[in-house]
This record gives sequence, structure tokens and C-alpha cells, in this order.
Amino acid sequence: MSDPAHCGLGQARLSGVVLDSLTRQPLPFSTVFLANTTLGVTTDEAGRFVFERVPPGSYEAVASFLGYRLRRQPVLIATSAQHLTFRLPPAATALGEVVVCPTPNNPDDYRKFVESFLGATSFSRQCRIRDPEAVRVHYDPEANELHATCSDYVTVENRALGYRIKYYGLDFRLNFRQQWVAFYGWPIMEDLTTTSERQRRRWQENRRQAYVGSLTHFLRSVYDNRVTEEGFVVQRLRRVVNPARAQADSLLALMRQQTTTRRLLNPARFDDSLQALAAVPRQPEYLYTRPLATEAYRQQLPDAERVALQFPDLLQVSYGREKPDPTYAAHLARTAPLGRPAPAAPTTQVSVLHLLLPQVLVQANGQATNPLGVLTEGYWGFEKLGEFLPVNYQFEPLTSTRKARIQ
Repeated sequence: MSDPAHCGLGQARLSGVVLDSLTRQPLPFSTVFLANTTLGVTTDEAGRFVFERVPPGSYEAVASFLGYRLRRQPVLIATSAQHLTFRLPPAATALGEVVVCPTPNNPDDYRKFVESFLGATSFSRQCRIRDPEAVRVHYDPEANELHATCSDYVTVENRALGYRIKYYGLDFRLNFRQQWVAFYGWPIMEDLTTTSERQRRRWQENRRQAYVGSLTHFLRSVYDNRVTEEGFVVQRLRRVVNPARAQADSLLALMRQQTTTRRLLNPARFDDSLQALAAVPRQPEYLYTRPLATEAYRQQLPDAERVALQFPDLLQVSYGREKPDPTYAAHLARTAPLGRPAPAAPTTQVSVLHLLLPQVLVQANGQATNPLGVLTEGYWGFEKLGEFLPVNYQFEPLTSTRKARIQ
């Protein structure tokens, strides 16, 4: 008899049960899924679930049931079968507590959330939130920050890639003062259906296009030690604090307080002075022109199965086999600092990778074991939900024959 844990090469069986945390009774027809994948199932009448074949890697297993609070468990899939038990506590409404209905979202705040959450790429423009009432958006004037959440999940339909995304536990923040966007949660993805073979091929090609050059593509190539072969160029980038920036900020604040008087006296000179001060860089950059050898940032750990990212300063990662999205040039012009000319339209996808921990483990599926240990900017920071692919996406190189069929 074959071992039931081995359900295919490099895959394993994951099973379990979902229970009420108070009564210990099973919760039939609960939703159980592996976050950031297309792997999801429904429990049977006894609250049991089974994933027969799960690719190896680290996942967040999530259980959800109407009227109960979502629960999640980290799970590491290797080759052995595993069993999980979820105990879901009833939500406040199920316990009879008084719940205050939230006020409607401010339309302008909701619009800013949508623009930042879905993104501004060509694929993002084909994404739609199907249940806007599920999202609660709040602006904090003291922190100058926009915060969006949902009590259960929000549904996003990506017509460019052919996915429907249920984003559970969304926590979104847009900080206007420091100019950053961050969001996390536990999404489950499913394929959209179509009877058109042409549409199906188009989705396959768009998924391929979203993958190549992406952070996932880069991290998979790091794990496989094929960074150069996959088309990436990696360079060391160093940033240092500019002491002149603090003085420039003080002068800018003083001049803006005197805006009316100075503009009347000498408007041209006043505007030139503002632009000159605003153009003082906060952190001068030093880019090392020679590409880095892989061993300068890739560490093969002693057990031979684990790979980690570890490097000083920052990495600038360039990918030239696919041109940047046509909307990227407009994004760079719109976000250029005051007083600086808009950059020329880029011909290469250029991103910057930060490590927020001394070392971050990389998995074979192209995910960091601790996603909060890495931070991206540049082209990877520009891509949002429009390019979002499931962790279990399998890349297939596009042959010339297949490419001709898609056209």
C-alpha cells in the first residue's frame, strides 16, 4: 500500500476539522483555505476538510464561518500528512451584543483607498471591488493616514488575470505624510469561468506577463540559484543621510509661512528658492555599477534545503526582458518630488529591495518565510492587486507557437 502522505511528487495531504470554540460541536460547510493560493475547500457535515495535494512550503491555513471569528494557523508542508483543528469563537453578533452600524464611507476617502489598493497599472484598471459596502474607510487627520478594514472579506474581480479574490481580514493603511502604502490579510483566489478559448488564452498570457520580472520570479530564481539565467541584474545600492536636508526643511517651513509677502515682492525668485530647497535630496544614493555575484546576497544554509537573503545596504534589481507597464512613466511623473524634473520614461523594470531583518528565508515557491522582513520600492512597489498571482501559480515559458495562437 502506498503512503497516503505522498499524493504526488513533492506534495502532501492536509486535513482537519472546524469546531465551535465554546460547544466543541462541528461547524459544517465552513470555508477553509490556504491564504494567497487557489486552494480552498468546504467542510462536510462533521466539520471535516481535506486537501489531498498541497505543494511544499509555508502557508497560513484559514477557517471561516458565518457568525464566527476567522481563525488561522501557520503550517509547513513537506512530505508528511498533517491534521489541523480550528476552534472558531462566535462573533459579537452571535453573542447578542449590541453592534453599532458604521456610517457610510466618505466618497473621496473610499476613492483614494481603491486607487491605492488596486493600483494604477494596466491590469489594475481591469479590477473591480464587487462589494464596496464590505469595506470601512476611516481617515485619521492627526496621523494623516487612511485606514480601511473589512469585518469578513471584500471581493475583487480581476478581469485581466481571470481571478476572483476574496480578501479576508483586510488591514489597509495609506500614510500621506510619509508617502507609503501597506496592506495585508488572507486572500483566497479562484479562477473566473469563461466559454471563450480566446479569453482563456489571454488570461494565461497576462498571468505570464504579471509573473516575469516580479518579486516572486526573482525570489524563485534566488532559491534556484538562477538569477542571471532568468534575466535579472542585481547591484548594490547605498543611501546615506544628508545633513543639509534638515536645514532645507526648516527654511522651507519658514518661507511658506511668508508666502503672500514674498510672492508680491519677487514672485519668480521666491518660486525658484522654494524649488531649490525642495530639490535637496534626503538621502544621496550611491549605486555600485558592477553587478553583484549571487553569493553576495544569497546564503545556502547548512541543511542544503534552506536558502536565505542576506546583504548590506540595499539591492537594486533590474529586469530587461519585459518592458515596464505603459502607465509606469505617468506614475513616476505624478510622484516626482517637488522641484525635481519628471524622470524619463524607463525602458527597464527597476526595483529596490530592503531587508528589515538581518536574514530572510526564501522558499521554493518564491515567497519569503516572513513577508514582513522584506520591503520593496520602485517597479515592484508600483505593482499592486492587478498583478497579484496565487502562490501556487506555475509559470510556463511562452513558446513561439503558443504566442502566435494568443494574438
